[in-house]
Amino acid sequence: MSIEEVSLFILLLCAAGLIAGITAGLFGNGGGFVVVPALLAVFPFLHSASDEMMRVAVGTSLASIVISSARSVQAHHKRGAVDFKVLRDWSIWIVLGVGGGLYIASFTDSKSLVYVFAAGVLLYSIYFLFPNLFDGLKGKLEMPRGIARAGLASFLGGFSSLLGIGGGTITVMTMVLCNRPAHQAVATASGIGFLIGLPGAIGFLIMGLGAQNLPMGSIGYINIPALIAISIFSVISAPIGARWAHSLNELHLKRLFGIYLIAVSMAMFTKA
Repeated sequence: MSIEEVSLFILLLCAAGLIAGITAGLFGNGGGFVVVPALLAVFPFLHSASDEMMRVAVGTSLASIVISSARSVQAHHKRGAVDFKVLRDWSIWIVLGVGGGLYIASFTDSKSLVYVFAAGVLLYSIYFLFPNLFDGLKGKLEMPRGIARAGLASFLGGFSSLLGIGGGTITVMTMVLCNRPAHQAVATASGIGFLIGLPGAIGFLIMGLGAQNLPMGSIGYINIPALIAISIFSVISAPIGARWAHSLNELHLKRLFGIYLIAVSMAMFTKA
C-alpha cells in the first residue's frame, strides 16, 4: 500500500467513526448503519476482495457499537434519560436472540448476508422517512411484557446481530408508541446497542478464529485497526449526537437519515 492509500484508509475510518458516534447519540442506533457500508468500502485498501469481507464488517461494527453505545449511554445518563429497568427486563431475551443470529450467520454465505443487510436497511428507512406513520397508536399501547417482550427482544437481538447494528430504531419506535418520552427512548436504545454489540462481537470473534483470507490486522471477524480508529472518533462524537438529540429538529434529521439509508440499501443490493 502506498502512503496515499494508507492515508485515505485512515481518513475514511476516522470519518466513519465520527458519523457513527453522532448517529449513536442522536438516534440511539449504535452507528452500524454507517460502519458496515464504510468498512466494505475501505477494506479493499487493506486486502483483496473475499467472501469474508461482510462477516468482518459486521463483526467489527458490532465491536465498535459496544464502545459507541457505552459512551452514548454515559452521555444520556448524565441527563437522567436512561431507563435501566427496560434494559434489565430485555437483556436476557436480547442475548438469546443474538445467539440465534450468530448461529444463522455461521452458515450463511457472504452474498446472502449482504442481501439481508440491504433489505434490513431499506426496511428501517421507512421509519426514518415517515417517523409519524404510527402516531395514531401513541398512548394506546403499553411496554411489551411476557411473551410479547420475549419475542420482540429476541427478534431485535437476532436481526441486529446479522446486520451489525445496535437495534436502536425498533427500541425507540416501541418506547415512543408506548408513550415514553422520545429522549428517554433514544437514551435507552443506546443501552440496547451495548447489549447486542457485546455478545455479538464476541461471537464473531470466536466464529472467525482460523478463518483464512481476512483483512490485515483481523482477529477472528473483527478488524483491530478499523475498530480502534472508529472507536476513538465515535467516543469523541457520541456526546455531540446526544446533545443534538435534545436540541435539534428531530423530524428533519430523521428524514435526512432515511434518504441516506435508501442510498446505502441500493448500493448494497448492487454490490450483491
